[in-house]
Amino acid sequence: MTQIDITHVRNQFPALRDSEALLDNAGGSQVAKPVADRINEFLFSTNVQLGATYAASAAASAKVAEGRAALATLMNADRPEEIVMGATATQLFDQLARALVQKWQPGDEVVVTNFDHEANIGPWRRLADQGIVVKTWELPEGSHRPGPESLAPLLGPRTRLVAMTHCSNIFGSINDVRAVADLVHEKGAMLCVDGVAYAPHRAIDVKALDADFYGFSVYKTYGPHHAALYGKYDLLLNHAGNINHYFYGEDKVPNKLEPGNPNYELAYSCCGVIDYLEGLAAAHGVNAKGRAAVEAAYDIIADHEAVLAERLLSYLRGRDDVTIVGDPSSDRDARVPTVSFVIAGRNSRDVVEAVDPSGIGIRFGDFHSRRLVEALDLGDPDGVIRVSAVHYNTLDEIDRLIERLESLRRQAA
Repeated sequence: MTQIDITHVRNQFPALRDSEALLDNAGGSQVAKPVADRINEFLFSTNVQLGATYAASAAASAKVAEGRAALATLMNADRPEEIVMGATATQLFDQLARALVQKWQPGDEVVVTNFDHEANIGPWRRLADQGIVVKTWELPEGSHRPGPESLAPLLGPRTRLVAMTHCSNIFGSINDVRAVADLVHEKGAMLCVDGVAYAPHRAIDVKALDADFYGFSVYKTYGPHHAALYGKYDLLLNHAGNINHYFYGEDKVPNKLEPGNPNYELAYSCCGVIDYLEGLAAAHGVNAKGRAAVEAAYDIIADHEAVLAERLLSYLRGRDDVTIVGDPSSDRDARVPTVSFVIAGRNSRDVVEAVDPSGIGIRFGDFHSRRLVEALDLGDPDGVIRVSAVHYNTLDEIDRLIERLESLRRQAA
């Protein structure tokens, strides 16, 4: 286990220099300094339209291409053309659904869950308006990690796609995507994975997962307000229609799935995420570049995050009035440090608002996983209390939160 150099880490995030403890990172992480540097570089040197023959335009085109390649490195894609860029993962899943349905027929089927963020549910459910049959993969009662055995009965000869999450933004549980992918492919269907809650914590490897499509939000992964969607090149080429201007050919991958243009400076700034991860690896003795640095950095991140999760979960497990919503363990292979819970007799909103004055940012709600929170029937209209740490958080910040929660318990006694 590698001890993280927390001073080095926090120095890369200028927003962390005040005393507020930011433990709402699943909603959006802080931006690493190399990312902001790349944005400024683009805006101050090559802020022109792409595709022209003059020098500044050629340079801008090269920088946007470099940003797409950086996202391919983050996801371990085979080629940059497998990366579709957009503003949010929600937007990109919607664009994918609109592109794929062009190749489907009424009566074809998609399978969505009742335990994911709505971003990877809503776009597929809306295809019912075009005659697509929508089936729901429900979480088995008492479970927080679905397996392929509960999915299998829903798959048939007309199943075209299954949509699922890699990691729950409520439970914090890491799902076995590869096992699901193997089953889905055996049935001749495609798998679309929402990696938004996973990407800040572990290295994405779309090839190891054998995911057909995989999306995540860069703004939750230390980068700009930008998002990326991976698709296997053959599927983007032959199974996805054009949703861009009519004169974009079916062979124009990935641009036929990017209506208008992606944001140029944000695309280029994704290189800064790689810069940051390379610097993190180097600060811990790993002098690597590209994908090797990404994997090394996330290994360091996972170790530190497990320590943070255990500190909080240990405290919560020791309270007989707390129900942990999800995995109560801190196993780095089983969960990320996104921890949800409810306190008996206390409204989630009231608890969070009582924590706010102490300079600790946590949150309450359903976090756009409304179907899951409603199915859990927790008895609180304001959902769960969620603490979502990342690797730049410290044990001291977790201890401050614990101290505040203890203070609230004493006040209520």
